This record gives sequence, C-alpha cells and structure tokens, in this order.
Amino acid sequence: QVQLVSSGGGLVQPGGSLRLSCGASGSIFSIRSMAWYRQAPGKQRELVATITRGGSTNYADSVKGRFTISRDNAKNTVSLQMNSLRPEDTAVYYCNADITPRSGSSRNYWGQGTQVTVSS
Repeated sequence: QVQLVSSGGGLVQPGGSLRLSCGASGSIFSIRSMAWYRQAPGKQRELVATITRGGSTNYADSVKGRFTISRDNAKNTVSLQMNSLRPEDTAVYYCNADITPRSGSSRNYWGQGTQVTVSS
C-alpha cells in the first residue's frame, strides 16, 4: 500500500528556518509531480510549491524567495526548505504526490500533515 509520511515541523521564531521532508513508501512504479500544501486555522488549504519529476518548480507568491522545494527521485522523497519564516506561515503542511503504483492506476496521495508554528 502506497503512503506518504512527512516530518520536520515544529515551533520556530520569526525569521527562523525549518526543513520539511516527506517520503513515499510502498509498491511504487513512478511518481510524477510532488507538492506541498498548507492549511492555516479557519482557512482553506492552499498550494505552497510544486515540483515535477524533471525538477521544474512553482511557488505561491507568498513564499517565493523564502521557500525551496526539492526532490530525490531515487529515494521517492520531497523536501521543503523554509527560510525567513513569518507568523503567517503558521499552518499544517501537507505533502502531496501523483503516484502510479506497480499494481493499479495512478492517483493523488496526501501525507498526514505536520504542524509548523512561527511565533516569538
């Protein structure tokens, strides 16, 4: 069974940095796009960053120049380096991936979410 497991959240002061990681496990044939989303209290889930298998990236305007998404295709992992964090970055962060398992059709998968809190 394919699953995504994320880690790396926590409490950080404004201006600080955190690195989130997410790994896909199970019987995987291939992974196309991977992404990070976030959801703040009382708000809708929003896209933070995406990365294709070839490494092309896209970012929400609110995180451009501060966050960097990367992936390791050999390890089936995606990471999000977050610098210059602001209180408004506080949210639960979710990894997301389009995965084709060795048996079955491709579909979209979500990680369990990891809390990021930016506060002094």
